[in-house]
Amino acid sequence: MTKISADMVKQLREKTGAGIMDCKEALGESGADMDKAVEYLRKKGLATAAKRAGREMSEGLVYAYIHTGGKIGVLVEVNCETDFVAKNEDFSELTKNIAMHIAASSPMGIRPEDVPPEVVEKEKEIYKAQALESGKPEKVVDKIVEGKLSKFFKESCLLNQPYVRNPDITVADMLNEAIAKIGENITVRRFTRYQIGES
Repeated sequence: MTKISADMVKQLREKTGAGIMDCKEALGESGADMDKAVEYLRKKGLATAAKRAGREMSEGLVYAYIHTGGKIGVLVEVNCETDFVAKNEDFSELTKNIAMHIAASSPMGIRPEDVPPEVVEKEKEIYKAQALESGKPEKVVDKIVEGKLSKFFKESCLLNQPYVRNPDITVADMLNEAIAKIGENITVRRFTRYQIGES
């Protein structure tokens, strides 16, 4: 059996923000392989997040972020279950990171269903026209449109976007990791992004 050193646990904690016992367990389960341990914790986080998904969230924070130079501003509401967590430093940091991500990535909505239907229809029309223009057979056009639409949602919906501070994970993954660490259901309820000169 591989010996798990305190240094390895410390390293994994710094990487993931998970608790000491969770890090020990992850390293044990993955044969002390750091990448596999990170993956193990991520999966565990998803399982924890799924278990908490139905719980009511009536607490949280509204966070205001103004980007350097005052050209971009974001207001975001992030909800949790208890006042105790809403006042927690990790939760404040999470809310701030989400606001900064919104400032940098300019999402259209939180989830695909938040994108206005007329915008989705317009995108579909453009993708269909492009596919037909390039001479693709009619029967594959719908598949191409579906694929491009999926990419569009990945780029334009907050939860699907690669997280700016770690593009290897999505914002949804980052939220799930926070749920596992903080121990409560957390959700981004709404946001508004302002940029000078944008209508």
